Amino acid sequence: MPTGHFFNLRMHMSPENSVGVVAEQRVRFNAPMTLKSGAQLPGFELAFETYGTLNAARSNAVLVCHALSGGHHVAGVYADQPQNVGWWDNLIGPGKALDTNKFFVVGVNNLGGCYGSTGPLSINPQTGKRYGADFPMVTVEDWVAAQARLADHLSIDTWAAVIGGSLGGMQALEWSLQFPDRIRHALVIASAPKLSAQNIAFNEVARQAIISDPDFRGGHYAEHGLVPSNGLRLARMIGHITYLSDDQMGEKFGRQLRHGEHRYSYDVDFEVESYLRYQGDKFARFFDANTYLITTKALDYFDPAYDYDDDLAAALARAKANFFVASFTTDWRFAPARSREIVFALLHNRRRVAYAEIDCAAGHDSFLLDDDHYHALLRAYLENISI
Repeated sequence: MPTGHFFNLRMHMSPENSVGVVAEQRVRFNAPMTLKSGAQLPGFELAFETYGTLNAARSNAVLVCHALSGGHHVAGVYADQPQNVGWWDNLIGPGKALDTNKFFVVGVNNLGGCYGSTGPLSINPQTGKRYGADFPMVTVEDWVAAQARLADHLSIDTWAAVIGGSLGGMQALEWSLQFPDRIRHALVIASAPKLSAQNIAFNEVARQAIISDPDFRGGHYAEHGLVPSNGLRLARMIGHITYLSDDQMGEKFGRQLRHGEHRYSYDVDFEVESYLRYQGDKFARFFDANTYLITTKALDYFDPAYDYDDDLAAALARAKANFFVASFTTDWRFAPARSREIVFALLHNRRRVAYAEIDCAAGHDSFLLDDDHYHALLRAYLENISI
């Protein structure tokens, strides 16, 4: 079953290729951070996890950037939650495509998140209350700047690679632009150099579903002990439709009836309706509404070519890293043509680029799933990274 950008739950793990039991770590940065919007954040915490061992030269570190509703729990399990498997565990571990016998892998929950990093549910030191809607807008650029502080904390001068899918791929791309001397390889998967008008539209409809929920309370729902569950549920249902391909939805559900007959009501008739409601209900139980709003806006704002008269090649001229760019044939949210825009702009600047357009039926969620061809390509690229 596609994970749809949130934690993948599996009951069993293979001990020979698992990173095993992992633990969350947190670090506090007391220096204020000026955000791209001009707002200032008076210090912040980041939640992160690490897998593998940092070598003596500190040259084997890989940063994994998460997508919309992911977080720092990228691989392994928690001792008290053996069912909670990291969202990219199928890719990361001893002998896997991102091999922790070779690499020291770091996963981090982005600033503004709801899995331990400072975000809207955190206490605002100026008021003593939760930030809620007062948490400042953060961008992809701000996330990368905060990740750079984490790299400093870990004494990592240069990442061997930064990798991410979807919104995570945008962060990998931004790393190559904001800190070109601190990244040797950027792996940009199922991503785009900026959102299309259609993608912005989907995000806006999802945001309005949340904001229109009576329990939203102007973004200060936590003060009232409320959660805008109906809005979150609808937002997730909207988003989830865009993560899957039409072929996959047809193959998985078709027009199967939930009860074997038409019941002529607005309750669940079709299996696909049941599936979307299940995904929406589950999401609303663990994700924060303000974080959803902030993250989708960060997606909308990301556009490296904005300050370069919409010339992507000019924007990417700063990059010095080598690139692996991958897309999936049935991904209509971030179609292969969007990845090729990145490839062509990099080639214009004579950057070294490996590009893969992978035939996979799962749509945008393909980057999260088990696909032998996809994982073999990643493995081949990562094996050739010298440390």
